[in-house]
Formats: sequence, C-alpha cells, structure tokens
Amino acid sequence: MTAYVSPQQLAQSILERRIDFQPKIGIVLGSGLADIADKLTDSISIPYAELPGFPVSSVIGHHGKMILGYLNKIPVVCCQGRVHLYEGMQGKDFKVFIRTLKCLGCHTLIMTNAVGSLNKNVKSGQLVLISDHINFHPMNPLTGPNDEEFGPRFFPMDDAYDPDIRHILQQTAKKLSIPLNEGIYVSVLGPNFETPAEIRAFQKLGADVVGMSTIPEVIVARHCSLKVAVISVVTNLAAGLSHEPITHEGTIHFAAKASDNLSRLLESAVVQIAK
Repeated sequence: MTAYVSPQQLAQSILERRIDFQPKIGIVLGSGLADIADKLTDSISIPYAELPGFPVSSVIGHHGKMILGYLNKIPVVCCQGRVHLYEGMQGKDFKVFIRTLKCLGCHTLIMTNAVGSLNKNVKSGQLVLISDHINFHPMNPLTGPNDEEFGPRFFPMDDAYDPDIRHILQQTAKKLSIPLNEGIYVSVLGPNFETPAEIRAFQKLGADVVGMSTIPEVIVARHCSLKVAVISVVTNLAAGLSHEPITHEGTIHFAAKASDNLSRLLESAVVQIAK
C-alpha cells in the first residue's frame, strides 16, 4: 500500500521540477480533450504515476499527465485526465487531486468534460457552459472528518459555478463567434450510459446535459474556495433522443472535433480570468 502523501507535499515535489513557477489557473481536461494541453508553451509534463499518492485514471482518452506551462502567457497547470467514482475511486482521491492544484497556487479551476445532450437542439460538437448541477453520485467526497486547513465543515453551493467567470467566457465566445449554450449538468455514477426513462426523468428535473464526472471535483474545489467554471462538450444526444448508438468511441471522436473551439475559447479567456 502506498503511504499517504499530502497535497502540500505533492505540490512541493511538483514545483521542485519547475523552479520559479506558480500557476494561477488549474485546467482539468476530460475524455478526448487532452490535445488542448498542446497549446501550452514553455511546458513540462509529469505523468500522474510519477507522483506518489496522486490518483491515476484507467479510462481511455485520459492521458494521466500534469502539464505545467503558459497558456497565452498565463501560468497554468493542465491535467490531462481525471478520475471517476466508477473506477473505484474514493473521496480521498478527489481531495488529493483538487487540493494539490490549490496548494500549487491556483485560485481558479476550469474543468471540461464530455456529456450527452438532453436537448435535441444542442448536438454533438457543441459547447455548454455549466450554470448549476444536479448530483446523483452516491457519495460526497467530503464525507468523514473535515480538514479545517482547507475549508469549513459546512459551506454553500449557491454559486458553485462562478458568475463572473461565466460572464467572461460568454463574452469571449461571442467575440470569437463560438456558440456557447448554458445549462444544468446532471451527474450519474456510470459506467453504463443512461436509459431512455432516466433521461426523461432528468429532463423533467430541469437538466440540460448528463455525464459521469466533475461533481466530486466541484464540491472539493468549492470547499477550499477555488473559483470554478465547467465547459462541457456534447458528444451525443442522450438515450431515447436519437437512433445513433451511444459509445465511448463516439465520445472520444466528437470531443476531439470540438477541441479546437474549446482551445480558442480558453486561450482567449484565461487572461481576464487570471486577473
């Protein structure tokens, strides 16, 4: 069994590889979106597996690397891949993942993910800026003793998705002529895709897109006062809304097609977000 390594220790070991570097923004890239990290300049790459105690994803399309570099001259740490509850991860894995970014010096966390659309008018390849979420994960990563060093036992989630950052992203998308819908994300455990009946239920609850990740990271990030923004890439219409089969290969394919618009949006917006 690997000995526990604290987020503070992990951050110190990471920064020892990159002297005089302090990222302002953490970027977590979901399925099929790893190529966005290629936009970083003057960068170094660290495989998650080289960081003792840092969680490593087993999912295809998640490269499992941490890239430290500059995006449009802004120092960022870019995580190629995340972990999921359906892989057997536990609350401590999400806490280590996100708190390490906090300890590196990040004040903002921007996450991307691949989702199914519950709206026939929002189709594969389009971007959705998340404004709120509905959580169907069966556990909360903060269950158990609270670490007061990172945040209080009880904390609000009213503005989990920072309104100011969302405004910046919307204005940037408009300038770049990139369609950017806004919607509510419902997160389920997976790894199976949803049934048509479940999708109808989620629609009635007010959800716009559905996925299997992100919410545990959002909870941990808000607990330690990181500002959060999430941009989802639609890779398919949800079950019952299309005759096309839903596959992970399709997820990777359409996420890659949307990565250019997502890259341009992030590259342009980080300058204002970093202020």
